[in-house]
Amino acid sequence: MPFIQVTLLEGRSVEQKHALIRRLTEAVAEEVGGDPQRIRVALYEVSADDWGIGGVPMSVLRPHG
Repeated sequence: MPFIQVTLLEGRSVEQKHALIRRLTEAVAEEVGGDPQRIRVALYEVSADDWGIGGVPMSVLRPHG
């Protein structure tokens, strides 16, 4: 059973997250030929203070969002 984990910055709508789960499931089922009911997706949201690029928190790199 495929298990997909996605870490992303918080701030997406519920609708966007639901669409992402659906599309990831569809893509994996198509590529590996699996049953969509057996594919699991977990989204992990982190704040801009908890995400860094090049040693700098995203909240500093993009202070408005």
